Amino acid sequence: MTWASNIADLLAGHGIRPGDRVAVTGPRGAAVVAAMLATVSAGATYVPLDVEYPVRRLEHMAADSEARLLLFSGDEPAFDLRAQAVRIPDAPDLSDQEAIAALSRLSCRPDLPVYVIYTSGSTGLPKGVALPHRCVDNMAAWQWQHSVRPDLRTAQFAPLNFDVWFQEVLGTLCGGGTLVVMPEFLRRDPIALLDWLADHRIERLFLPYVALHMLAVAAEAADSLEHLALAEVNTAGEQLVCTPAVRELFRRLPGCRLNNHYGQSESAMVTVHTLTGSSDDWPALPPIGRPLSGCEILVDPTEPGEPSVGELLVAGAPLSVGYLHQPELNAERYVTLDRTTPQGHRRAFRTGDLVRVEGDTVHLLSRIDNEVKIRGVRVNPLEVDACLLEQPGIVEAVTVVVDIAQGSRQLRAAVTSDVGVGEFDAARVLKALTELLPEQFIPVSITVLPELPHTPSGKADRAAVAAALAPSSP
Repeated sequence: MTWASNIADLLAGHGIRPGDRVAVTGPRGAAVVAAMLATVSAGATYVPLDVEYPVRRLEHMAADSEARLLLFSGDEPAFDLRAQAVRIPDAPDLSDQEAIAALSRLSCRPDLPVYVIYTSGSTGLPKGVALPHRCVDNMAAWQWQHSVRPDLRTAQFAPLNFDVWFQEVLGTLCGGGTLVVMPEFLRRDPIALLDWLADHRIERLFLPYVALHMLAVAAEAADSLEHLALAEVNTAGEQLVCTPAVRELFRRLPGCRLNNHYGQSESAMVTVHTLTGSSDDWPALPPIGRPLSGCEILVDPTEPGEPSVGELLVAGAPLSVGYLHQPELNAERYVTLDRTTPQGHRRAFRTGDLVRVEGDTVHLLSRIDNEVKIRGVRVNPLEVDACLLEQPGIVEAVTVVVDIAQGSRQLRAAVTSDVGVGEFDAARVLKALTELLPEQFIPVSITVLPELPHTPSGKADRAAVAAALAPSSP
């Protein structure tokens, strides 16, 4: 009996049946992975609850998901539950071959939800979205088939409630690779992370752009990177910016390739762009690439005369079942199309992302609700970020739109710097931007912060930055 099989027997003993939901919580580690595999093998739906989240958020997720059971490792949960809590049993002795064989026997029905994951909601509480086998299987199969090797040693970097966690775990185990669980504190310590990657001979890494940039900055202080075994880096969750530090990192890792992934919690992985050739020639804002097999993308133009620019819609294999207990939101975001698509689909997800399509390649522009025109000119804040990050002394940069009066908006930027606040010359940086960008793209101010706020998944929290930079009320 394997570890996952033992846990599956425990679930059956507690009356868990196909279609039930099982919540799982605990520190990052093999126990959580085994509990996920056991839940899926029982035909139930896995609901991750990240112990790093606030108690109120966890209680909402546990209640909203209607989980029938909670499996936990480590300390007993500190939040109130409506379900029985059961400790995950210890691991038995088993070989890697037994574990892989057990994984290959997991039950699979295309429409059966594999997991429910919670994403930000406009009400201040997260909303749950259910991802079925046809979606998750498509993502996992693509991952191990597309990688430089299917059996790579992969770091388990993503937080429990981030959808990339499933790409790391399933994309590695399904290809016969080794998943190396990373200590939680390393997510916030790029210098120590660099040493850990070398010590554990990590070959594949998934991380958000912000974390990649900070890792690249940390690597600049290293005399050599020959001790690293990295063969593949995958970034997702937000627009990739090829900063000077990122270019230098891959210049010093000529055997390592960089994949830019795109997807949402509601549609898993949709497109990918692999950067090739000299990193010196990479664009500052790489495209998000082409759709995976089984995925169809559509563009709903936002303006007449520009059919290649508009909101991105996703159809086919990546689509989730929908939001839990949110019929109005499902009707708004998961739409029935007027006519069948070229690949035979009638249902699509409105991503809310503004894109431009050139040939068969997709470029991410911004969020539809963050699209801004300054004096009649469409401005992409990400392009401003990229130019800021080219300036000496700037480590991180986020450009946001702030409302200064009704109908009046401005661009403002927040940065972190490796020079003292009193030594940072914002006027010099703004002058440098005028040589790179049109007038409408220049932020009215640059504010140096001790650190930029981030979401739990590691993305830059643009809403928090905008709130911090907004003008004070009179």
